[in-house]
Amino acid sequence: MSQSISSPSNLESNKLVFECETGNYHTFCPISCVSWLYQKIEDSFFLVIGTKTCGYFLQNALGVMIFAEPRYAMAELEESDISAQLNDYKELKRLCLQIKQDRNPSVIVWIGTCTTEIIKMDLEGMAPRLEREIGIPIVVARANGLDYAFTQGEDTVLSAMAQRCPEKSTKNNDLINEEKKQNDSLVLFGSIPNTVATELSFELNRQGIDIAGWLPSQHYVNLPTLGKGVYVCGINPFLSRTATTLMRRRKCQLIGAPFPIGPDGTRAWIEKICSVFNITPQGLEEREQKIWESLEKDLQFIRGKSVFFMGDNLLEVSLARFLIRCGMIVYEIGIPYMDRRFQASELEFLEKTCFEMNVPIPRIIEKPDNYYQIQRIRELQPDLVITGMAHANPLEARGITTKWSVEFTFSQIHGFSNARQILDLVTRPLKRQKNLKNFHFTK
Repeated sequence: MSQSISSPSNLESNKLVFECETGNYHTFCPISCVSWLYQKIEDSFFLVIGTKTCGYFLQNALGVMIFAEPRYAMAELEESDISAQLNDYKELKRLCLQIKQDRNPSVIVWIGTCTTEIIKMDLEGMAPRLEREIGIPIVVARANGLDYAFTQGEDTVLSAMAQRCPEKSTKNNDLINEEKKQNDSLVLFGSIPNTVATELSFELNRQGIDIAGWLPSQHYVNLPTLGKGVYVCGINPFLSRTATTLMRRRKCQLIGAPFPIGPDGTRAWIEKICSVFNITPQGLEEREQKIWESLEKDLQFIRGKSVFFMGDNLLEVSLARFLIRCGMIVYEIGIPYMDRRFQASELEFLEKTCFEMNVPIPRIIEKPDNYYQIQRIRELQPDLVITGMAHANPLEARGITTKWSVEFTFSQIHGFSNARQILDLVTRPLKRQKNLKNFHFTK
């Protein structure tokens, strides 16, 4: 079967083009979500139920020494567990009682892995019974390698946690005035550092909008109240499962907005929330313009340069939109999985951005085949390839400048002030490559 390769000449398009290839999912393991969620939810304990391989991954990927006493642990499945010679319930009860005695968390989160899926461990069946026995809530999340991208581990955890949020009381609704409804009915979902959450809350407060709560909250005991009349809005594009749970099971109303990544995305995100509450936003255009002016030095460096997204963390569309606004040319947006409903506003914003910047709209390739991607990279010769760690070194060895996509996941990229973080991640490899070209070895 022949595979067509896009060249700059046939990228001229005035509408979004979606394609789907048949590649494997080359991504980090979703249990890596433990690394940022256990820090975000300060009274939690995460128990990963898997094999030694999962333990090695956590130990190496997260780089936390035993002396740091992190609030997560491994429940290692041995051969006797897998062959059903031991009682799963008794072993998990022993571990959870030990966790209660040592840490006494407000919630224990069981993280299922590939192995628990394969041997069909009934975690959901065991959790309620054990929860009653030990007196601590147990949330079950299947963050296994069967997902499309490692960031969906957080999506699974938040989706499970959303079902534990208290129900909004419907009594005396007629007595609640519109102003009170407005102030108490917005919940934001997505795990971001507390400093970034504070900044986004402040930006909304400046527009007269108060946030009723965050999912996840800093403490499990402070989970937001959900139900009819509660508006919810996402922070990250990989939270489609959580959005579905909030709408279908908790009857919340989803605000579909571009994601607050980059000054353009942050402004659009705030404007969309304001429009839902019938508020005319004030000062956002000037706020965005000041951020762009402060970034001008880096913008001059990357204008006209090209970038190629191989696909890894589901942030690709938002990052591509921001980089196009910065003046870069995006040849291709590879993405492991695309939920077009949840990302509808972001996709529309991408189209609008390309039109305003007078550049072609890049193709979006779902589930890209890396073999064909390498062919396209060789032909297009982009200045930068944003890719997973597995492909970075082989591409660098062939003279192609790369950036690990996982770094965008672990960096603070949301809000007005963090636009520089994104640009630093993008410009650093390009500047390094420029310096290497100017460097001459002498004998």
